[in-house]
Amino acid sequence: MKLFYTSIFSLLLFMGATAQTTTPPITTPSNCYTRWEQKFEERGAEDVKDGIYDDIIISVRVGDEAQCYNGKVEVKDGKIIAMYRKLADGSFEVYKPKMKFEAPMTIVNGISLTMLTMDDDLINVIFPKTLKPKKVGYTSAPDPPQD
Repeated sequence: MKLFYTSIFSLLLFMGATAQTTTPPITTPSNCYTRWEQKFEERGAEDVKDGIYDDIIISVRVGDEAQCYNGKVEVKDGKIIAMYRKLADGSFEVYKPKMKFEAPMTIVNGISLTMLTMDDDLINVIFPKTLKPKKVGYTSAPDPPQD
């Protein structure tokens, strides 16, 4: 009987030692929009002047998923007044989704404020060429000589 209890105790001890409780790592969604957003938060952006930009990115998001398209926009007084998506042949097509709220697409730090469509899509326009360059790092000082 003593051998039985010792065996059970050893088995429970072994099971407790090998049992692992792991929690899944916390991950943030990584899509084309969030990657650009993080870069702009880190570096900042130059001001977007009035004019036509044919090198922008239009981000259309639903939940954690995002589709990013090349496009062209017209900017006036810091607001986007016309939007176009680039087609495979290099031409542009007017992009005018039905918005839930009629408000101007204001540009802040190189990215437009988020607009909500009737289909609950989230739309942003990204101006990648306004992203400030990466800051230059510091140089390390040498260690003292070993005498």
